[in-house]
Amino acid sequence: MRLPIDTVAVQFMSAGLAEPVLDFETRAPKLDASGLAVYSVHLFAIWPDSYDTLTVKVAGEPKGVGNFTPVKVTNLIASTWDIGGDHGVSFKADKIEPVKLTAN
Repeated sequence: MRLPIDTVAVQFMSAGLAEPVLDFETRAPKLDASGLAVYSVHLFAIWPDSYDTLTVKVAGEPKGVGNFTPVKVTNLIASTWDIGGDHGVSFKADKIEPVKLTAN
Protein backbone atom coordinates (compact mmCIF):
# COMPACT_ATOMS: atom_id res chain seq x y z
CA MET A 1 0.00 0.00 0.00
CA ARG A 2 1.27 3.49 -0.86
CA LEU A 3 -0.09 6.46 1.08
CA PRO A 4 0.74 10.12 0.39
CA ILE A 5 1.41 12.12 3.57
CA ASP A 6 0.22 15.71 4.01
CA THR A 7 3.22 17.52 5.49
CA VAL A 8 1.67 20.99 5.82
CA ALA A 9 1.42 20.89 9.64
CA VAL A 10 4.76 19.13 10.14
CA GLN A 11 8.22 20.68 10.43
CA PHE A 12 11.20 18.52 9.48
CA MET A 13 14.79 18.72 10.66
CA SER A 14 17.61 16.51 9.47
CA ALA A 15 19.21 14.23 12.02
CA GLY A 16 22.49 13.86 10.16
CA LEU A 17 24.04 13.74 6.73
CA ALA A 18 22.42 11.99 3.77
CA GLU A 19 23.82 8.48 3.31
CA PRO A 20 23.96 6.52 0.04
CA VAL A 21 21.74 3.44 -0.04
CA LEU A 22 23.76 0.35 -0.96
CA ASP A 23 22.57 -2.82 -2.68
CA PHE A 24 22.44 -5.56 -0.01
CA GLU A 25 24.29 -8.15 -2.09
CA THR A 26 26.75 -6.17 -4.23
CA ARG A 27 27.30 -3.22 -1.84
CA ALA A 28 27.15 -0.94 -4.92
CA PRO A 29 25.13 2.29 -4.68
CA LYS A 30 21.45 1.71 -5.44
CA LEU A 31 20.07 3.63 -8.41
CA ASP A 32 16.50 4.67 -9.14
CA ALA A 33 14.77 4.02 -12.49
CA SER A 34 16.32 7.17 -14.02
CA GLY A 35 19.86 6.24 -12.91
CA LEU A 36 20.17 8.61 -9.93
CA ALA A 37 21.80 7.32 -6.76
CA VAL A 38 19.36 6.78 -3.88
CA TYR A 39 20.11 8.36 -0.49
CA SER A 40 18.55 7.92 2.93
CA VAL A 41 18.04 10.90 5.21
CA HIS A 42 17.22 10.56 8.90
CA LEU A 43 14.67 13.20 9.91
CA PHE A 44 12.89 14.52 12.96
CA ALA A 45 9.21 15.14 12.16
CA ILE A 46 7.94 17.81 14.55
CA TRP A 47 4.34 18.92 15.09
CA PRO A 48 2.76 20.97 17.89
CA ASP A 49 2.22 18.18 20.45
CA SER A 50 4.93 15.66 19.63
CA TYR A 51 7.75 14.52 17.36
CA ASP A 52 8.99 11.32 15.78
CA THR A 53 11.96 10.13 13.77
CA LEU A 54 11.90 8.57 10.34
CA THR A 55 14.26 7.67 7.53
CA VAL A 56 13.29 8.90 4.08
CA LYS A 57 14.79 7.72 0.80
CA VAL A 58 15.26 10.20 -2.03
CA ALA A 59 16.80 9.96 -5.51
CA GLY A 60 19.80 12.25 -5.92
CA GLU A 61 22.01 13.57 -3.14
CA PRO A 62 20.25 16.25 -1.07
CA LYS A 63 22.54 19.30 -1.10
CA GLY A 64 22.99 21.46 2.00
CA VAL A 65 21.53 18.94 4.45
CA GLY A 66 23.58 18.38 7.61
CA ASN A 67 23.06 17.95 11.33
CA PHE A 68 19.90 19.69 12.57
CA THR A 69 19.13 21.41 9.25
CA PRO A 70 15.48 22.51 8.83
CA VAL A 71 14.30 20.86 5.60
CA LYS A 72 11.32 20.77 3.28
CA VAL A 73 10.11 17.32 2.22
CA THR A 74 8.28 17.20 -1.13
CA ASN A 75 5.76 14.46 -2.00
CA LEU A 76 6.33 12.20 1.01
CA ILE A 77 4.94 8.70 0.50
CA ALA A 78 4.62 5.91 3.09
CA SER A 79 4.72 2.35 1.73
CA THR A 80 4.04 -0.82 3.65
CA TRP A 81 6.21 -3.88 3.08
CA ASP A 82 6.14 -7.54 4.07
CA ILE A 83 9.16 -9.83 3.53
CA GLY A 84 9.30 -13.31 4.97
CA GLY A 85 6.90 -12.53 7.79
CA ASP A 86 8.61 -9.27 8.72
CA HIS A 87 6.71 -6.11 7.92
CA GLY A 88 6.96 -2.37 8.31
CA VAL A 89 6.64 1.03 6.67
CA SER A 90 9.21 2.79 4.49
CA PHE A 91 9.23 6.44 3.41
CA LYS A 92 10.18 7.99 0.08
CA ALA A 93 10.13 11.60 -1.12
CA ASP A 94 10.68 13.36 -4.42
CA LYS A 95 12.95 15.94 -2.82
CA ILE A 96 14.51 16.96 0.50
CA GLU A 97 15.99 20.43 0.59
CA PRO A 98 17.12 22.94 3.23
CA VAL A 99 14.60 25.54 4.29
CA LYS A 100 15.84 29.07 3.82
CA LEU A 101 15.23 30.78 7.15
CA THR A 102 14.33 34.45 7.12
CA ALA A 103 14.92 36.97 9.90
CA ASN A 104 11.78 38.15 11.72
